[in-house]
Amino acid sequence: MTRDESAATNEPHEDDELDRRIKDQPDIAPSRWIKRIVLFLVLAVAAYVVFRISAAFFPRWWAQRIGDQVGGGVTKGTLWGLFYGFVFTAIPLLLLLQVRRGFFSWTWRIIVAVIALLLAAPNWLTLSVVAGNSKAAHAGERIFDVEAPGFRAGTLGGVIVGAILVLIIAGTSMRMKHSKKQVKRLRGERDDLRRSQRRDEGGNGSS
Repeated sequence: MTRDESAATNEPHEDDELDRRIKDQPDIAPSRWIKRIVLFLVLAVAAYVVFRISAAFFPRWWAQRIGDQVGGGVTKGTLWGLFYGFVFTAIPLLLLLQVRRGFFSWTWRIIVAVIALLLAAPNWLTLSVVAGNSKAAHAGERIFDVEAPGFRAGTLGGVIVGAILVLIIAGTSMRMKHSKKQVKRLRGERDDLRRSQRRDEGGNGSS
């Protein structure tokens, strides 16, 4: 056997040995949980940055928009507050109730929940003025006091009324669903009883 033939014969064995050594090397790729933790930390930092920027801008901006809309009238401010509080509480909550639907996947349930939170943005903005402690929030409170009196109280009343209405709708819907199930069960029992009576009558007739 020549040297070339010997080398050609040994090369596959050497390749197999290298492949085996490569496979025996420990896996240095990060695990799934490490990737999730890193992703969570990145998202948390991004959310914090967005929150800080929003807290420095949106409270004053929102108060100015409401002040321009109300124009300093107490009655007008109360009515606009009732409108914003009721509409942007009732609609998001009604949408949020839809996540109970069985045909929704978990992905769509998360999407629906996010949309519901976004629809409540006017109330979140008002809350950022009332409960915020930034300079923009304090400036927004002063704008509310002068240009939109009654708006905060009206918004609170609208939120309460909207939440109570949605609770009533949800309770009524659950009760009707339970009643439908009971009616369906009773009908099934009635049909079973009728079929049993027919079988008994057929058996007595044949005898």
